[in-house]
Amino acid sequence: MKNRHYNLDRYFIAGIKFRILDLSTIEKYDLQKMYKVYDKWPEIARESFESNQEPVEFEGIDHIVFAGMGGSGAIGDIFSAILSKTKIHVNVVKGYLLPTTVDSNTLVITVSVSGNTAETLAILDSAYKRKSKIIAFSSGGKMLEYCTKNKIEYRLVPQYHSPRASFTSYLYTMFKVLHSTLEIKQQDILESIIELENISKKISSSNLTKNNPSLNLAEWITDIPMIYYPFGLQSVAIRFKNSLQENAKIHAITEDVVEACHNGIVSWEGKSNVKPILLQGVDDYIKQKKDGRY
Repeated sequence: MKNRHYNLDRYFIAGIKFRILDLSTIEKYDLQKMYKVYDKWPEIARESFESNQEPVEFEGIDHIVFAGMGGSGAIGDIFSAILSKTKIHVNVVKGYLLPTTVDSNTLVITVSVSGNTAETLAILDSAYKRKSKIIAFSSGGKMLEYCTKNKIEYRLVPQYHSPRASFTSYLYTMFKVLHSTLEIKQQDILESIIELENISKKISSSNLTKNNPSLNLAEWITDIPMIYYPFGLQSVAIRFKNSLQENAKIHAITEDVVEACHNGIVSWEGKSNVKPILLQGVDDYIKQKKDGRY
């Protein structure tokens, strides 16, 4: 590891610098102990999927709209990615307006952890007036009041610490409630929880060593991160960007890697304070791999 400047204490072994990072240092900056919730994400995911939340089935759907802002919107991005290989038309709305194609055969899924997100409440109201099929997820708030008043399908989901830390709670509760309607295989969901458990062992606060890949990546990001993503992994890039912006308070950018090969790549001819991060999936389009577009 080359000597670099980091805002962490260090010690020396054979002239090479390594981090000294312990829980007291983390809690010095993470005053609300958010890291403890992140450590529990696999546990929260499993509990949410195995909860007594009642599944629901909607029929006659030819269009699905996920509505939410921030972390709640990123959940819609994930579902959109999962459903991208199906014949269901999917939109993710992050704002006030529904697509004009929304009608009674559309399932509108609204997500707001607080239940008070103005944009998502506006979408909920518009969907109700268009007589769409609707299901809403929140921890209460105005969304619960609206759904109760108008007899709209609703699921109450607890908030863990903050909206962004509640990500797995909402994602896996929605899997539990909607996987049958959306034809998402239960086995795939369970395998994703196992993968979360395996990853957590490497990046949790119980492994504050040089073998923690998340700490190594955090050290490497010394400038503005540019996160390039292939088809199907836009949701990963968006969630990564959102986390950097909210938790690290830094600017972050996302861009489609194929689109970047046609124009964005030219920007690298000059000096830049941008740091490229390339995401790669196991089933990326073969031409991207063949052409070495990574």
